[in-house]
Amino acid sequence: MNANATGTPAAGPGELRLRIASALVLAAGVLVITWLGGWPFRTVWALVAGLIAYEWLVITAGPRPALAGAAVAVAGLLIPLAPHSTPALAGLASLAGITAVIASLLVQNTKLLFACGLVYALALAILVPLLRDLPLIGLGLILWSFAVTWFTDIAAYFTGRALGGPKLMPAVSPKKTWSGAIGGTLAGILGGVAIWAAAPSFGVTPPGSLGAVALASLVASILSQAGDLFESSFKRRFGAKDSGHLIPGHGGFMDRLDGYWAVIVFAGAVLCLARAWN
Repeated sequence: MNANATGTPAAGPGELRLRIASALVLAAGVLVITWLGGWPFRTVWALVAGLIAYEWLVITAGPRPALAGAAVAVAGLLIPLAPHSTPALAGLASLAGITAVIASLLVQNTKLLFACGLVYALALAILVPLLRDLPLIGLGLILWSFAVTWFTDIAAYFTGRALGGPKLMPAVSPKKTWSGAIGGTLAGILGGVAIWAAAPSFGVTPPGSLGAVALASLVASILSQAGDLFESSFKRRFGAKDSGHLIPGHGGFMDRLDGYWAVIVFAGAVLCLARAWN
C-alpha cells in the first residue's frame, strides 16, 4: 500500500499527521491479517479489490459501480476454489492485469475501459492471497512486497520533499521529482533485502541469493513507482484528483494500492516463469 505520493511537496502539518495516523492504522491491520492468512486474508483482499473496481467505474462514469465492485469481490473469492495450478493461475492473472493496464491507456470504447477496470481489480484479488498461500515462502513473499512498496513510497516522499529538483514526469504527475524516485528506489531495495535477511526469524525459508533479492527489489521498486504514475495518468485523463475518499488523508484504495498492484503482478509473473523454467 502506498504511503504517500512520490516526491510530493510538503503537506500541511495537520494533513501530514492525518496521513501518518491513517497509514499506521492501515499498516497494523494489514500486517495482522497477513499473519493470520487463510480465509480472513482472502476475504479482505477480495473486498479491497471490489472497492478498487468501484472507484475505477466511478472515475470513468461507468454503470452500476457498486454492483461491479460486488461482482469483483465475489469472483475474487470463488475463482481460486476451482481446480487450478498455482503458477498457471498467477501467470494468467498477471498477464490479464498487465493487458488491462495497457489496453486502458489505448482504448476509447467505454465498455472496454470498464472491463479493463474489473480485470485490473480482479488481478489483485487473485494474486495476493494466491502468493500468501505458497508453502514455505508465502508469508515472506507478501511481507517483501509490502516492504518494497512502503519503503519506496515513504523514502520517495521525504527525499523529494527535502531535495526537490527536476520533475520526473511533469505531464503526468507534476509534483514528483527525480530525487524522490531515486531515494525511493534505494530504500525499496533496502526494504526488500531486510525482509530477506529477517525471514528465517519468523519461520520463512527465503528463496534465492541476496543478490537476486536485491535485483528483484530494484525492479519491484521501479514498477511500484510506475504503477503510481499510471494511476496519476489515469486520474488526470478523467479529471479526478483522488480515486475516492474512503481513507482519511489518503484518498481511495486505488490511490493507496496503485504501486502495490504493480509489485504483486510482478511477483505473480516471476512465480509463473520460475515454475515454467524448472
